[in-house]
Amino acid sequence: MEAFRAKEIADSPDMIIVSYFGVPVFIEHVNVGAGTARIHPTATPEEEQTVPVEVLEEEFNDESDVSFV
Repeated sequence: MEAFRAKEIADSPDMIIVSYFGVPVFIEHVNVGAGTARIHPTATPEEEQTVPVEVLEEEFNDESDVSFV
């Protein structure tokens, strides 16, 4: 993931699913200049760490809100 996208996700009021090596995480803060993000697993919010943003992956939902006829 790029640092600017990680910052958009961190600043968004929406819940956007991001994973760190397959573990769902919440992005707390992004340092765009350093290319790092402060994250914590959604299941264990007390465990925080700083990681390179390029190892974060945005998860996409395959379901669409629009029905096609």
